[in-house]
Amino acid sequence: MSDATSSDNVADTTFRRVVLLGAVFLIANAGLVYELLAGAVSAYLVGSAVLQFSLVVGLFLAAMGLGSFLSQHIEDEQLLDTFVAVETAIAVAGGFSALVLYLAFTYSTLYTVALCGICLVIGTLMGMEIPLVTRLLKSTLSLKVNVSTVLGLDYLGALTASLAFPLVLLPFLGQMATSFLFGLLNALVALFCCYVFRDALVHRRRALVSAGVSCVLLLGGLGASGWLVGWFEGSLYNDTILMRKTSEHQQIVVTSWRDDVRLYLNGNLQFSTSDEHRYHETLAHTAMGFPGSRDRVLVLGGGDGLAAEEILKYDDVEHIDIVELDDQVTDLFTHHPVLRGINDDALHSPRVHVHNRDAMKYLEEREGKPYDRVIADFPDPNNTEIGKLYTAEFYRLLTQHLSGDGYVITQATSPYWATTSFWCIEQTIASVHPPRSRRETLYTHPLHAQVPSLGDWGFVLASPRPIDIDDWTLEVPTDYLTPRQFRTHFVFPKDMKRESVEVNHIDSQVLVRYYAEDWEHARY
Repeated sequence: MSDATSSDNVADTTFRRVVLLGAVFLIANAGLVYELLAGAVSAYLVGSAVLQFSLVVGLFLAAMGLGSFLSQHIEDEQLLDTFVAVETAIAVAGGFSALVLYLAFTYSTLYTVALCGICLVIGTLMGMEIPLVTRLLKSTLSLKVNVSTVLGLDYLGALTASLAFPLVLLPFLGQMATSFLFGLLNALVALFCCYVFRDALVHRRRALVSAGVSCVLLLGGLGASGWLVGWFEGSLYNDTILMRKTSEHQQIVVTSWRDDVRLYLNGNLQFSTSDEHRYHETLAHTAMGFPGSRDRVLVLGGGDGLAAEEILKYDDVEHIDIVELDDQVTDLFTHHPVLRGINDDALHSPRVHVHNRDAMKYLEEREGKPYDRVIADFPDPNNTEIGKLYTAEFYRLLTQHLSGDGYVITQATSPYWATTSFWCIEQTIASVHPPRSRRETLYTHPLHAQVPSLGDWGFVLASPRPIDIDDWTLEVPTDYLTPRQFRTHFVFPKDMKRESVEVNHIDSQVLVRYYAEDWEHARY
């Protein structure tokens, strides 16, 4: 053999090794993205994010173990063909995974079965990838270099995907397009391997056709992803979708039907303009109507500006801080012509100051005068990220920024549909010892109001000082609330009576469990 031929063989071997190692990095990205997608889609469609992600991760890991075990039965002469077939199969299963989950949720009652099936199929195929690549590389690399290099690239690819998924992929592409894009990535890996290893494939034509067809299908799915999302969301929401957006934190959908505009976050209704005045008047004016200073007001959540709209009715309010995590929400309600009309341009008021930050971090780092009134308008505690904002630790931190004669009110989900959750929030607040006070714990008053689009909805009013509802007055114009109506809010019927529950702490998050159990057994 000539030196030139030998040199060409070395170069070809090196190139093929680089192709395989590059494939490891790419498929590691794709594999983790499929896992994150399954969890994210389930959390969006079903809720109970912790349960959904735990189920997905557990199934994926178990299935990957099964795939690794099965890979030992692949004969050496079939390694390349099997690797290409596995990549093609993952491309199809992973690329269409979001579509299948949306179909199962919208048109069947077998969503969990579909989720488990997808996790097991993709996980098993993923589990075969690394053992196959490791065996393919064994003739060109020593065992220790082979294993360490392959695993190193695999872990690095997983890190890249874990950062890109929440920061780039979901905000800019969304779930459906991301699914098809990474399926296409797997298919292109298979197609490229068909070309590079064409002389070593036993069934070259079959592998090439399979990879090529999957590329075409996934490219078509990617192009149609926007239409598919619109179709599914049109099925999930009965009304016309006015706007939809995926932010770093959640999916935002605004629907419209006649004069009724509705906001949904991760599929959960936040308000309907047909009756939001009942909710926001109860939330805001219950705290604002008691005597004392109202100079400084803090709104936690409330990025839609509707609570601020009610607070701005008080001329003696000098400063309102709104702390909303998602800047996409505040941006929409500041600039969208329809949405800014709903809050009467409240977010443009010079008295309103928006802070796009995590509420707990904001309170931990804030310095300055205490607030006279605090209105907490968070989403329901259906996951631990939100659940931490209903813990004793959070309320203790909050009271450090509340004046000694101030008032705080929080929405507290439905005392009818989620009775245990409601009383858990009330008892958690009542367990907090306020600073600068000799009393052991905060004074609390639970209340509720009828909001047709939401049902019977609950709130908890609290203060370091005794609360006498006879001190409350209504000084501003309202569409729903009256002094007589106000007093009925504090009367609870027998089927919403107080329950004995645990206090919600940040390390236990019992409220998230209560909430999931309440809605699972809701009295429909």
